[in-house]
Amino acid sequence: MVFKSVRLAIAFAFFLFGTTSAFAMDEGAATAKQVVEKFQADLINVMKEGKKLGYAGRYEKLKDPISNSHELNKIARIVVGKEWEKLSEEQQQKLVDVFSRLSIASYAHNFKDYSGESFVFDSEEETTRGGVVLHSHLVIPGDKPVKFDYMLKEKGSSWRIINIIANGVSDLALKRSEYTTILQREGFDALMAKINEKIDNYSKQ
Repeated sequence: MVFKSVRLAIAFAFFLFGTTSAFAMDEGAATAKQVVEKFQADLINVMKEGKKLGYAGRYEKLKDPISNSHELNKIARIVVGKEWEKLSEEQQQKLVDVFSRLSIASYAHNFKDYSGESFVFDSEEETTRGGVVLHSHLVIPGDKPVKFDYMLKEKGSSWRIINIIANGVSDLALKRSEYTTILQREGFDALMAKINEKIDNYSKQ
């Protein structure tokens, strides 16, 4: 297996084959659980084809699954916090675009092959602010399971993922700390360069 539990918890980053999925549905009417389970099912499908597809193939296959299940615009705003309001509209759009590419690249890199893994639903709960937290875990043969907590907010008549906590580690919190520091100390261009460097590294590993 290309990753172990601890590595996945730390490196996991931000993220459908449409009608080919076992959970194919009307996107506009999808519940929080359906959104997560559809994404998980298609992620497993990509893993099963991972070696054959290669990084570029996995990246292309994961574009729609991540875009359809993650609220990437909101996530991009969250990761830079109050610094978002200091950016121009053009910079905001550039940040959303590059962060979306980073999210897809991270999944394409970390979920590159299949060794019998499967996602198992555990429970679901509503938050005080009208959101939903869906608890599940990834079964990894021969290794400890990885616990995933998906935080979702309603968008229109459906739901979108805004944060994922793996084994108690919030990727969103890690990125917010890193990205806001870069913005404050080095500026917007330095942050873009840093994220693009990460994307490039993912494609080469």
